[in-house]
Amino acid sequence: MAEETTGRFDTVKEATGGRIERARLFLSEVRNELKRVTWPSQKEVYATTVVVILTSAFFGIYLFALDAVLLKAYEWVLHTFGAA
Repeated sequence: MAEETTGRFDTVKEATGGRIERARLFLSEVRNELKRVTWPSQKEVYATTVVVILTSAFFGIYLFALDAVLLKAYEWVLHTFGAA
């Protein structure tokens, strides 16, 4: 019988106290971890933002052109073989 109650708290206060302590410990560890983070400079953020925008624009134009070429090829095949 005693083994069945292992892990249970005798009072609600003990249960919430454990949760509060775990939450406090977690937040403390998060704060300590954030102190070790190397944050990028404003110049680095600007440079990577420009790279992302240019890359997105390039691939957007590339996929648009590829779609247009494939559409024309599809229409040509349908027209040539009389399906349209």
